[in-house]
Amino acid sequence: MSFLFGSRSSKTFKPKKNIPEGSHQYELLKHAEATLGSGNLRMAVMLPEGEDLNEWVAVNTVDFFNQINMLYGTITDFCTEESCPVMSAGPKYEYHWADGTNIKKPIKCSAPKYIDYLMTWVQDQLDDETLFPSKIGVPFPKNFMSVAKTILKRLFRVYAHIYHQHFDPVIQLQEEAHLNTSFKHFIFFVQEFNLIDRRELVPLQELIEKLTSKDR
Repeated sequence: MSFLFGSRSSKTFKPKKNIPEGSHQYELLKHAEATLGSGNLRMAVMLPEGEDLNEWVAVNTVDFFNQINMLYGTITDFCTEESCPVMSAGPKYEYHWADGTNIKKPIKCSAPKYIDYLMTWVQDQLDDETLFPSKIGVPFPKNFMSVAKTILKRLFRVYAHIYHQHFDPVIQLQEEAHLNTSFKHFIFFVQEFNLIDRRELVPLQELIEKLTSKDR
């Protein structure tokens, strides 16, 4: 959660997405932060009793967007057209961008360009009131879960790129604990609700096993 990141790393890549104060989703976010504070991430990701799964997934998806936004924001100086001419997660995994509307056929582009496309696309989804309703009583659309899964699958790629290509600057900036805690929280969340296909997680499989084995 955002409280993990001290003020010194408040540089974000895109504008932060705020959940409106006073809303039920804001209460859910506060609940999530409180349970996270206990240090038990497995417990923290569980659906609170009596809550709507769509709403819980929505609140957490917004929060992960903000966390990744902040983490990537700290290393943008190291992720350039020259250093990262392709969007990769190690030598075996390369991602090409397509959003299905503006860019239908996947294009090969640099990591900073890819991540710009990706985060702008996520931001547009989060800002769409028909997809992510912030008003009480407005129902989530039938396709909400499939949209959320696509968002989380794509956000995972930013973690994968940071870990594979930019881990040295993360260590230099002393962001390693933040990155690991954020990613571990993300993985527990997607595992709890089966939100990302296992094949998509392969680029960070060893790390996932290492981070999650302590908490079985």
